[in-house]
Amino acid sequence: MASTTETVNAFNEAFGRHDLDAVMALMTDDCIFENTLPPPDGEKVVGQAAMRKFWDDFFTGTPQAQFETEELVVAGDRAVVRWRFDWGSGHVRGIDLFKVRDGKVAEKLSYVKG
Repeated sequence: MASTTETVNAFNEAFGRHDLDAVMALMTDDCIFENTLPPPDGEKVVGQAAMRKFWDDFFTGTPQAQFETEELVVAGDRAVVRWRFDWGSGHVRGIDLFKVRDGKVAEKLSYVKG
């Protein structure tokens, strides 16, 4: 089974390629994602079907989007990724809090600066 570091790195690499199938293969059936939008608390997406639709819409709507991992900190089944997100005409920076279970992402909670 993949370690937390290996799982998060594989997820981020698949995400960077906009590879929807690979991203979803790395998420648990009961996965939870908390988006940075809308303020103040963001949208919560739960489960494979809802998550697949969310990522498909995201990749289709932002084909030029690029995430850059600036730092990865792992503690057991948890990981913090500090990142930069560029969409062509601008960028934001933030963090993701991951929880990994059985070699897959069970939670991805996103927070953004500003």
